[in-house]
Amino acid sequence: MSSSIRNATHAGSWYSDNPKELNKQLTEWLTAAGPRIGGHARAIISPHAGYSYCGSTAAYAFKQIVPDQIETIFVLGPSHVVCLNGCALSTCSRYRTPLGDLYIDHRVNAELRETGAFDTMDFRSEEAEHSLEMQLPFIAKVMEKQPAGSYGVVPILVGSLSSSRQVSYGKIFAKYVADPRNLFVISSDFCHWGNRFHFTPYEHNTGLPIHEQIAALDKQGMEAISRLEPGAFNDYLKKTQNTICGRNPICVMLQAAEHFRQMNNHSAELRFLKYSQSNQCRNLSDSSVSYAAGALFISPRH
Repeated sequence: MSSSIRNATHAGSWYSDNPKELNKQLTEWLTAAGPRIGGHARAIISPHAGYSYCGSTAAYAFKQIVPDQIETIFVLGPSHVVCLNGCALSTCSRYRTPLGDLYIDHRVNAELRETGAFDTMDFRSEEAEHSLEMQLPFIAKVMEKQPAGSYGVVPILVGSLSSSRQVSYGKIFAKYVADPRNLFVISSDFCHWGNRFHFTPYEHNTGLPIHEQIAALDKQGMEAISRLEPGAFNDYLKKTQNTICGRNPICVMLQAAEHFRQMNNHSAELRFLKYSQSNQCRNLSDSSVSYAAGALFISPRH
């Protein structure tokens, strides 16, 4: 395993590189998210834009974590930098954040590598990719009171997966979903609307402003995800073509949760807790990106 360190390449631009300022922002957002809704989230869905756009929304997902129950945090993010048709693991020993370094869980990383199903991230692409990095300061913050070395992270870059590959990765991750000491952080924004994203669906005759139509489109997707049926979300994507950039990490999580459900007598519930947009589109020349915070809860059937 390499001893290289991935630097916080987006600190100072996408979020503050000043530890005090960043800590203050994260604290305020987590406080504003209110109390935990109950239970211990086994997976969360969190956005990955600049914190000025999505930090307050992401906090609702991270608020559902019970830090002292966690030993391994899997971070699944879509690849914006390189073309992949599978998933890739890091060769770094740690990931740097302004709030302290996060250490890679080498044991789990090695277990996944031994399956033969994973590629290896190219270091330059790994540093350029933001979907994983934007989750890290929140992880460092919510885990700040845990003893050093008590937990590790497993960053996983997720490419464009065929349906069969979504299923096969879901099977691999199912055993990790089964362990309550593991947390999955699924990095995804929702609708990217506007000419710059080549996605501008708009029904003129409804009388609804564009931003409300975008919200309705996203909420259909959130409902499909909440059903915890992988086919329902894939059908939604085929029908709407919604530009949800983390569709593949979400599908892998849904497949893992489905395999776990089939093997165990547990009930699962995925709840969305917050939704926002970077801008309220009213004209065809506008653009926006949507953000959602969700959490998956699993409990034994009585």
